[in-house]
Amino acid sequence: HILNFTNRVELHATDVRHGNWTTHPDFSYQRTPQTEIAGKTLGIIGFGQIGHSVGRLGHGFGMRILFHNRSVKKDAPAWATQVSLEQLTRVSDFISINCPLTPGNKEFVNREFLSRMKPSAFLINTGRGPLIHENDLADALNMGVIAGAGLDVLSVEPPQPGNPLLTARNCFITPHMAWATLEARTRLMDIAVHNLRCYLDGNPCHAVGHPT
Repeated sequence: HILNFTNRVELHATDVRHGNWTTHPDFSYQRTPQTEIAGKTLGIIGFGQIGHSVGRLGHGFGMRILFHNRSVKKDAPAWATQVSLEQLTRVSDFISINCPLTPGNKEFVNREFLSRMKPSAFLINTGRGPLIHENDLADALNMGVIAGAGLDVLSVEPPQPGNPLLTARNCFITPHMAWATLEARTRLMDIAVHNLRCYLDGNPCHAVGHPT
């Protein structure tokens, strides 16, 4: 989603296919500004295993990495800085939501949160749909409060036809597919088989709670 916002590869490839480059007088043709992400600030909300991996990728692109986590990360890498949620919201060029859904953070991305973001900033959510107040986000996009949103999750899936984000300005939605590579699904099956085998062998692993 971040690369989509900065380079719009599909838009340009489609434009070329439609013949619009062939009629352009210049060798270089852009429909939208091309944005370099090196030097931009990536704010990550939730710095568990997934958030850490997102930060590592952003760091590899030369981005400045900030993160907010509900507990202090004493083992955070040198390239990442833990900050308050308010600071992250105000200074980030891209905000990536990678935290779990809890009773305490439902719809924490609301009108107030969005109003603190830069007008040029983009919001990315690959966590859980209910973390975002969808009407507030749609309003923020349509009014230009933020520059765009890339979402892989929604509050109801499949979405209802009337979901305001389906028609919101500069909102790109993918159908909960970030986890769905063949390799990822194979790993999930391997973990499930391993857990079952451990249980049958009388040595449960990854146990939650206590047996009664």
